[in-house]
Amino acid sequence: MSNSIYSQDHKYLIEQLKKARKEAGLGQVEIAKKLKKSQSYISKIESGQRRIDVLQLKQFAKLYKKVLNYFVK
Repeated sequence: MSNSIYSQDHKYLIEQLKKARKEAGLGQVEIAKKLKKSQSYISKIESGQRRIDVLQLKQFAKLYKKVLNYFVK
């Protein structure tokens, strides 16, 4: 397992995050407000520049109405 943020698993996670947000009909600004974060925080996650932990992923999953398994393969 690679520790790099450029691993295939990490790429899959961020693609699923973007897909789930779009399926939920939400923009980065809306998600940022709901999470009390900046839009650039969401952008950095979705561009792969920033890692997220499982607790943050749980917050995203709740907002997007997805199970955690949706984000990992």
